[in-house]
Amino acid sequence: MRLSQMLFVTLREDPAEAEIPSHKLLVRAGYIRRIGSGIYSYLPLMWRVLQKISQIVREEMNAAGAQECLLPQLQPSELWKESGRWDTYTKAEGIMFALIDRQDREVGLGPTHEEVITTIARDMIRSYRQLPQNLYQIQTKFRDEIRPRFGLMRGREFIMKDAYSFDADEAGMKVTYQKMHTAYCKILTRTGLKFRAVDADSGAIGGSGSQEFMVLAEAGEDEVLYTEDGKYAANVEKAIALPPDVVTSPFSSYEKRETPGTETIEKVCKFLKCSPTNVVKNVLYQAVFDSGITALVLVHIRGDQDVNDVKLQNELTKLADQFGGKTVISLTVPDAEAQQKWAAKSLPLGYISPAIADDYIKPSKEIASKFVRFVDQTVTDLENFVTGADESGYHVVGANWGKEFQKPALVVDVRKAKAGDRAVHDPSQTLQTARGIEIGHIFQLGTKYSQAMNATYTNEQGEEMPLVMGCYGIGVSRLAQAAVEQSYDKDGIIFPVAIAPYHAVVVIPNVNDADQVSAAEKLYAELNQAGVETLLDDRNERAGVKFKDSELIGIPYRIVTGKSLKDGKVEVVQRATKAVQELALDQVVPTLKQWVTEALHS
Repeated sequence: MRLSQMLFVTLREDPAEAEIPSHKLLVRAGYIRRIGSGIYSYLPLMWRVLQKISQIVREEMNAAGAQECLLPQLQPSELWKESGRWDTYTKAEGIMFALIDRQDREVGLGPTHEEVITTIARDMIRSYRQLPQNLYQIQTKFRDEIRPRFGLMRGREFIMKDAYSFDADEAGMKVTYQKMHTAYCKILTRTGLKFRAVDADSGAIGGSGSQEFMVLAEAGEDEVLYTEDGKYAANVEKAIALPPDVVTSPFSSYEKRETPGTETIEKVCKFLKCSPTNVVKNVLYQAVFDSGITALVLVHIRGDQDVNDVKLQNELTKLADQFGGKTVISLTVPDAEAQQKWAAKSLPLGYISPAIADDYIKPSKEIASKFVRFVDQTVTDLENFVTGADESGYHVVGANWGKEFQKPALVVDVRKAKAGDRAVHDPSQTLQTARGIEIGHIFQLGTKYSQAMNATYTNEQGEEMPLVMGCYGIGVSRLAQAAVEQSYDKDGIIFPVAIAPYHAVVVIPNVNDADQVSAAEKLYAELNQAGVETLLDDRNERAGVKFKDSELIGIPYRIVTGKSLKDGKVEVVQRATKAVQELALDQVVPTLKQWVTEALHS
């Protein structure tokens, strides 16, 4: 492609709406243009990147035995009501674009396709002889993000590869899941990105287990915790670890003490001269279920630990049916205004005890009458501990479960693991931290959707059994931007060869110099013929502008037909390293072909 004929406009200044480097660079380099909030056009350079990523994904999915298809973006609400997710996605999370058509039918724009694919399986899979099956598509998805940001990282319209597998049993599903894990590792390795597969929370998709694939980058929204032995890695939302050891309590007998101005753990420990590992912290939350019922939640956790809100929300979701619901739509620490709606009397904030009475809750149809009480594993065996006394300015010391306080029945792990914690699998290993961008997620769904939607098959014994499912997603457009976030410098983008829009760019410093033009035209034609995808910068611009643009757009190799031509040579610059060398004209094509081949197969 000749740049003089291409829709190609670069910007010297950062766009006002862009916050992170990759977003700024993709707009400046002419890859994308914003059309509306969270809505972007993919311009010719970006479309080539997306096609390359899609082709790598397609090849590895096909090699793993998956079949490509294309599913409808418009989805009837009835299917989502069968699975029980319509209200979750349109009201609770509010992430689905929903509309009423001219026949008064409710439809949604697909944020994901579990319901559609399960309907197809229900209609078409009858016997165990048809199993296993794995279907995938590469398609635009829609999600009504509350706060679209970071360009293609969190848009309202994006390109995604989603796959769905059907097996006869759990063992078969785990085999398919492992195949997908391997395929994802191959995909990311081929794109040339540094990544890590981590244990993850399954969220609204559900299922028994899942893994995220993280592209490592400093601007990543997610924190990854991992061990250097390579045997453990997890998103911080899911991570588990051993907490620090408990320091022996300095208190041997139960006593109520006046502790003025000690509403924080730090202050009470300083006042009582004890370790935060001796304290039972009682954290108050307000959970709203999709049934409209609000429950007040108390979490008893060790003073040196923090609550992981995602883990807590998962524990509350397990109890949702007790409150007439299926999921939690909101989980917050209630501020003074929120407390006024349900508190029968002023709460002793900062001094709450594990035994705080339920009569602090005002009787109401919308509010559960009793606290939901969770005890974290960090405090189940704590002895002679310090905790609140349900009276402002007072704590109790030397307290014990089963004596001064009844231990709640709901024992959970809701602590937030953090860097420096000891690993569960090997306490000699400590958790390290890294930032990551989630670009893939694979789920062991089990029978969640097949049971809800009655998708069954007949086994060898003639019994009707639910299909066992898995689902597997990769954000294609997100991966393209993640590549930029992982690899750029002060001059612009540094694309890996495998997904760069072009492998090389031939720059003519002076288009009025016949020798420069002739040499460039010849190299341009021969490189493309040899399979090295090449741009020709034949614009009537200053050489400096052309060099700056080639660095900004991140083409891996730049060939300059400049002053060296008089010696029968051209200058070749590698974008990633800025290494410059001169090559004889007859060596350019074989050398570039070799470099590209090595990069694609490394």
